[in-house]
Amino acid sequence: MTHFHDTDDMKYLPELRKAAPDEFKAWVAFDAIVAREDGAIPRKYRELIAIASATVTQCVYCLNAHTAAAKKAGATREEVAEAGLLAAALRAGAGGTHATLALKMFDEVPD
Repeated sequence: MTHFHDTDDMKYLPELRKAAPDEFKAWVAFDAIVAREDGAIPRKYRELIAIASATVTQCVYCLNAHTAAAKKAGATREEVAEAGLLAAALRAGAGGTHATLALKMFDEVPD
């Protein structure tokens, strides 16, 4: 039986790199922007933003990596909790606004 989000799944990353080397390199480089130390946004806040993003995209691997990096960058447990819940609130807000869009679309359907 297949289990999802097994920590051993990370062993497939080398295979992914081999199967699509250019795309893998671009993906790793794109993720590396979070770890920049020379950006206008300090590292701790970059990691908290990444935690919020990982919360709404539901990437457990990103959540794991960026939570550890946030702690190392000086983030507190309370900041991590707030980042996750702020993201959850915005995601819930998007659900509410899309519900209004559904009503608008419903009203536009001819009787």
